[in-house]
Amino acid sequence: MTRVYQTSGLGTGRSTSQASLSPMKTRLAALVLLAAVCFFPAALLARDAEFGFVAQTNVSVAMRDGVKLATDLYFPARDGAAVPGRFPVILTRTPYNKNGSASLGRYYAARGYIFVAQDTRGRYASEGVWHWLTDDGRDGWDCADWIGRQPWFGGKMGMLGTSYVGGTQHAMALEKVPQLTTVIPVDAAANMGRQSVRNAGAFELRFWNWIMLNAGNGSRAGRDPGTLAVLKELAASRLAYLPHLPLRKGTTPLRLAPEYEEWLVEAMNHGADDAFWAQNNILADPTRYKDMPVYLVGGWYDSWAGNTTATYAALTRTLKSPVYLIMGPWIHGGQSGSSHGQVSFGADAAIKDALAWRLEWFDHWLQGRDNSVGRAAPFATRVRIFVMGTGDGRRNEKGLLNHGGSWREEREWPLARTRATPYYFHGDGRLTPEKPGGRNESTSYQFDPKNPVPTLGGNISSGNDLLQAGAWDQRGGEKFWNWKDPVPVAARNDVVVFQSAPLAQDTEVTGEIEVKLWASSSALDTDFTAKLVDVYPPSEDYPNGFELAIGDGIIRARFRETLAKEKLLEPGKIYPFTIKLYPTSNVFKKGHRIRVDISSSNFPRFDVNPNTGEPLNRHRRSVIATNTLHHDRDHPSQIVLPVIPR
Repeated sequence: MTRVYQTSGLGTGRSTSQASLSPMKTRLAALVLLAAVCFFPAALLARDAEFGFVAQTNVSVAMRDGVKLATDLYFPARDGAAVPGRFPVILTRTPYNKNGSASLGRYYAARGYIFVAQDTRGRYASEGVWHWLTDDGRDGWDCADWIGRQPWFGGKMGMLGTSYVGGTQHAMALEKVPQLTTVIPVDAAANMGRQSVRNAGAFELRFWNWIMLNAGNGSRAGRDPGTLAVLKELAASRLAYLPHLPLRKGTTPLRLAPEYEEWLVEAMNHGADDAFWAQNNILADPTRYKDMPVYLVGGWYDSWAGNTTATYAALTRTLKSPVYLIMGPWIHGGQSGSSHGQVSFGADAAIKDALAWRLEWFDHWLQGRDNSVGRAAPFATRVRIFVMGTGDGRRNEKGLLNHGGSWREEREWPLARTRATPYYFHGDGRLTPEKPGGRNESTSYQFDPKNPVPTLGGNISSGNDLLQAGAWDQRGGEKFWNWKDPVPVAARNDVVVFQSAPLAQDTEVTGEIEVKLWASSSALDTDFTAKLVDVYPPSEDYPNGFELAIGDGIIRARFRETLAKEKLLEPGKIYPFTIKLYPTSNVFKKGHRIRVDISSSNFPRFDVNPNTGEPLNRHRRSVIATNTLHHDRDHPSQIVLPVIPR
């Protein structure tokens, strides 16, 4: 069905062939629109609209197996009719309802592009059975092949989108789709067995949350009103299910959405980074990725931050085409904001225009325009980072900590001038550049799986009321359903704190971060977690100081040697562990302290290890583990910080 609009700009018409959006779908659509863009200077202005547009909605595009995917097309138009000729195409493939891309379609069609939005397999108006990204390489190929055979296709195609929608771009790039010319993956799903869905063997419960929220929303099962009502009730009461993990097939209302239940149960069962997670595993073989211009967008507090920087490093070593990276102080999909949690990073952190940045990129690579790409920010250099932490530390008019920061152009990632600087753990809680000198020094604590350490902010997505994303003081509060009292998490007896003396000068930490830990356990399997904290001293605005979490990480002990294979512990034996934190760029200011918190849980960011050594997600028991951190001359536990010389 085709609907025609006439407009000199974006237009205000709505297609009568599109179903009206529910409030939840409207919010999701807005998130996708806002999250798919990035910061650029206010001086970079969008081109004026040249055309009106016409929209053709719910076109059925057949895949190789006969499944038909619902697709919307937006064409440049004049006087109510599509402009004849061939145009470059911008494609988005989404599980979040293609109808939410209407404003993007109008914008790009008005500027000389044909915009294509497609519901992925099994989602919203598309046929088929949903699977987590595994069909999106082949389906993307078939979609692009269909586009390539249309008389209006001008020969070049770009893609855009965030999170899962960024993952559909990676999937097509790994298929080396012939028509694909450039991609802009934002906060994109990649390397899922390494540091995202599975994180060093642990399962990120944000995906449990995503399934609970989406099994009825836009799914095949949700098309039946009775089933939809049950799945909505499951989503609304999902927090009550958390104490009853692990999830077993057929035991919850999720059985009414079998493809979602099947994927979630298997994902929670499957800890090894192997063939199960092969889709979008760019790091395993980056030569599979199509050689074309790529712009990767991420945030220091994004749930995919580590994957974004790792993907950049892999692609720059492999592709001949330019690969760009921009990392802001953002949470997942938060590029339009300058603050999150309890912290502000300053107005410059926010997007200045929601669409012009991508238009500039597409104009250069799809239309051959000689513009700012390769010449001016944010395209002057291949890497652009936001260095956090240079604010005055006062409470602003909105009651947020002014942590501040500024943008900086770089030429590579990690930065070539980085000095990998170890800070060692000491038995008295000190964190210093000096190695410990004693022998047989250790700290033991008990880890009770029934009383896990709560998650207070951090690299979160799909959190809703389960998790609070971003920059938070490490004290409890009403926002945290499992830690409401204003108690510092460091006061817990199962959190071991190591912190520096007040810094004598500003210290910039920019890059990838690892904790190299020597530890033992009374259990056959357990977890070790690490968190980097910027400790503000007491001030007039913050008499109790402010303990700002910068990044965290985890290692499941059975995967200590390799992510490819499990190996249980020998109780009491000392092992080396490497905990990879998320990357960051932060200035620890003079007078602040650098702090590292070590524990064995971070819930509900990660699933809780029962300490029994039973198969993942199939345990029936839990035991209290005595975990011991070793920090002596022979076992120099440390955090290795990427310090940037002043």
